[in-house]
Amino acid sequence: MRIAFGTDEETPLTAAVVADLTGRGHRVEVVGAGQAWPEVGRAVAEAVAAGRAERGVVCCYTGTGVTIAANKVPGVRAALCTDGETAAGARRWNDANVLAFGLRLTSATVAGEMITAFLATEPDGDELTTIARVETGSASAPPAARR
Repeated sequence: MRIAFGTDEETPLTAAVVADLTGRGHRVEVVGAGQAWPEVGRAVAEAVAAGRAERGVVCCYTGTGVTIAANKVPGVRAALCTDGETAAGARRWNDANVLAFGLRLTSATVAGEMITAFLATEPDGDELTTIARVETGSASAPPAARR
C-alpha cells in the first residue's frame, strides 16, 4: 500500500513509524518534512486526496493541529487516535483515510497497534450512507430540527 507520512518533528517515534511501515512492505512517501504542522497536515492530506497515497499517517506534538489541517482538504477524513481500537473504529465507522496521533504521549508500541488496526480495518457497509452525508455536508434532519 502507498502511505503518505508526515510529521513536523523528527523523533525516535517518527523514525520507528516509518521503519514499521516500510518493514510491513508499504511504500512510504515522507511529505512535509521540515515544515510546520499546518503544512505537514495539508501535504499528507493532499497526497491522499490526489491518489498518490492510499492512506496517510500524520503527527505533531498533540496530533490536534495536523488533524485539523488535514481535514481542510476535500475528500480527507483524518482521525486523531490514541489506541488501536479507536483507529479501527475510525476506519470502520468513519472510513478515515488519514491516521493522526500525538508525539507527546504515544509510544512506538501503541503507534504500531494503531497502524495495524488502521490498515487492516475496512469500512462497515452499513455506515457508507452516513459517511457520504459527511462528505456532502448534508444532514438527516432539516436545519430547524437540529437546533
